[in-house]
Amino acid sequence: MLAGDVMTQGVISVAPDASVMQAGALMLKHQISGLPVVDSSGILLGIISEGDFLRRAELGTQRRRARWLEFLIGPGRLASEYVHACGRKVTEIMTPAPYTVGEATPLTEVVQLMERHQIKRVPVVYGRRLVGIVSRADLLRALAGLARPRPRRLLPAQKSASV
Repeated sequence: MLAGDVMTQGVISVAPDASVMQAGALMLKHQISGLPVVDSSGILLGIISEGDFLRRAELGTQRRRARWLEFLIGPGRLASEYVHACGRKVTEIMTPAPYTVGEATPLTEVVQLMERHQIKRVPVVYGRRLVGIVSRADLLRALAGLARPRPRRLLPAQKSASV
């Protein structure tokens, strides 16, 4: 099986200039745990997921460290964490340049990518344009589809014997 065989098409996505609150509301409305971030021409720019909402200033869950540890971490990392915790726009908290696959990528490679990088969804792109997404739920649906019982076909000899 290939990524294109199991991917969700017509992916719900969000614009980079949307607010963090709009993205969260969209995820809740559609009961999904992540959103690709695309520009007006459908080019994939990043991805935002439930994990990006864990360390938020509004919740009081932003990361706090001892001052001496902040010194060791350095100002760049601290600034990045601050923007992520306090950012108001999707582009400020999204994961830029996410791992992607093409429609012809074998599912074995998709699963390896998900396991190796501990991610729950992989955007499917054609060039840089988003065409679908493979999530854990898509893999489960594919597995369930394989497990459905198929109607039993009778061979000609069996048909005459049962008459």
